[in-house]
Formats: sequence, structure tokens, C-alpha cells
Amino acid sequence: MEELIRDWGYIALFAYSFGGGFVGLVFAGILSYAGDLNLFICILVAGVSNFLGDQFLFFLARKNKAYAKDMMKKYGRKIAMAHLLMRKYGSFVVFFQKYVYGIKTLIPLAMGLTKYSGIKFSILNIFATALWATVVGYASYAAGEVILSSADEFKYVGLGIVAVILLTVSYYFRKI
Repeated sequence: MEELIRDWGYIALFAYSFGGGFVGLVFAGILSYAGDLNLFICILVAGVSNFLGDQFLFFLARKNKAYAKDMMKKYGRKIAMAHLLMRKYGSFVVFFQKYVYGIKTLIPLAMGLTKYSGIKFSILNIFATALWATVVGYASYAAGEVILSSADEFKYVGLGIVAVILLTVSYYFRKI
């Protein structure tokens, strides 16, 4: 299992982080603490992928508004919340959306549909992504000590516990 993680872990993290990446980066941070991955590479890979994913969504909406609007039809309430957040917090919402499940992919789409500057979004997205990857990466690395110490010989049991907790929280946010 450890060899599989070392061989494919960064690629899986890149693919997962393109569309969000919070849970993937948490697992990567814990695996970094265990010695299976390098924390700095995980933060870099997740950050680059997350930045590219948000840029893709923003410019998808900017260049193909009809497709983006059609894509977002089934998320009416979340789109309304995204627009309220954009009005209330302005550019700060680019930082905020990195941490909120359910609107992470909708904010770049919604901003791409408006006349918001693409250059301004890109610059803010660089800083927001760097901050997000650093905070989540280091926090999960630090949490790795607590999680893996509870499962000394069975570090994957510790990861399983984290997976159950994260899936439960994710399920709870979907129900809200």
C-alpha cells in the first residue's frame, strides 16, 4: 500500500484537487506526517491543481455563458447564496470559497458570468490558493500526529477514521 501511495499519491492529489481538493490535501498531509509523501510537494501539487481548476471554471463561464448557466440550473439556492456572498464580501469571497463546501466550484463560475476582471480574479486566486494549500496542508500534517498516534501500527486505520469523519461532515453539509 505504501508503494502505491508513493507512486500514485501526487497524481491522485493533483486530479482530486482540480475540482476542490480539501479532503485529498488532508489525507496527503497525514500521509506526509507518516513519511509516505513530502508535505511541501503535496502543498505545491494541490495548490497548483486547485488554482488551475478555479481558473478553468472562471474562464469556462466567461467564454461559454450559456453552457455555464445551464450547468448551474440545478444549484439555484447555492447560486443565490454565492451571489449574496459576492455582494456582501466582494473580492474576499475568492478567499472564503476555498473553505466552504458546496460553493467552492460555484463561486468561480458565478464570478465568470459577471463583469468581474479576469486578471483580478487570477491574482486573488493565486493568493487564496497559496493560503488555502498552506493552511490545510500544515493543519492536516499537525493533525497527523494525533490521528496516527491513536493507531500506532495501523496508520491506515487512522486514515479510515479521518475518512469517516470527513464523509460524515460532508454528508451533513449536503443535507443543509
